[in-house]
Amino acid sequence: MLNILYFGDNWNFSTAYHRAKALERIGHQVIHYHAAEHFPEFFKSSIMKAINFRSGYRLVQPSVQRKLKEILHSGIKPDVIWVDNGEFFGRKCLQILKQFNCPVILYSIDDPTGKRDGHRFDRLLSAVKLYDVIAVVRGQAAEEFKALGAKKVIKVMMGYDEVAHAPYLHKDEIPAGFKSDVAFIGTWMRNENRDEFIKVLIDAGISVSIWGDRWPKSRYFKLLKPYYRGPNLGGKDYIAAIQGAKMCLGLLSKGNRDLHTTRSMEVPYAGGLLCAERTSDHTKLYVDGIEAVFWNDAYECASICKKLLAGNELINIKNAGMKKVRHLKLGNEDICKHILEKGLSNTN
Repeated sequence: MLNILYFGDNWNFSTAYHRAKALERIGHQVIHYHAAEHFPEFFKSSIMKAINFRSGYRLVQPSVQRKLKEILHSGIKPDVIWVDNGEFFGRKCLQILKQFNCPVILYSIDDPTGKRDGHRFDRLLSAVKLYDVIAVVRGQAAEEFKALGAKKVIKVMMGYDEVAHAPYLHKDEIPAGFKSDVAFIGTWMRNENRDEFIKVLIDAGISVSIWGDRWPKSRYFKLLKPYYRGPNLGGKDYIAAIQGAKMCLGLLSKGNRDLHTTRSMEVPYAGGLLCAERTSDHTKLYVDGIEAVFWNDAYECASICKKLLAGNELINIKNAGMKKVRHLKLGNEDICKHILEKGLSNTN
């Protein structure tokens, strides 16, 4: 058993929280802090959150450093420190963490070396050389972190959570409001064309249910509004929308250089049928047409949806996908165990 000092989001629906709980389930003692909770109230307004995001959290560095010094002097003696995402932690923060005299791991589910989020990860990138281990989910990011001087980089896949994403045992327990033909669960993003993609499906006569934040900002929202079911989902509502749909769209973020996302694992694990973009990652994970279905553009997606919705193969693909993702062992418990075992081997 390891004593792990863990820094990451601690709200119940976040993937960082899921990883912290997975570390506990595999037998470790986890002391969990969320750095943003200790920001001065002034920095917690929506305006200041936007400013911090765009400035790479430069203004909150003194607050984070004070909290880290407080933890350092509290007498906590971790065996390893796990920093999840790391956008709040600049070079001086890492210098404080190194005083614990134990390995420091960064797990990055975002794309810090990419360009989509501007200066958001400037502080993180300034501290790359001070991490003992960096775990990333994109091949490009792995090479870019190495070029920045990272000591040890591990490439892993994104995953599902064994507990948070478990399907309903009885499908009749799924509320009627979460049942649909085709579901998309995700945020509207500028320049990602998700709205245009879904418009093609709607124009083809496919009923698409949309859950997610910021969709009223879409220029197509007048058309999409009848299909909009509400903001982002979490907990059992998220599972209900996946399991209650005949098919679930897996739309990637080109700005984030995605070849797969957490949805790629969560949807089959939760009992949904993954209908996603055909990428090298997706075709390595699942057999197309057997364990999931893939497309190259919205028009091919519309054709696939029409064919499957009119046929009898939906349940077979769902069951095969659910079996395959479990066989791949891409749950948080397995991924966290792999990072610790591989990351801490030969690490001083």
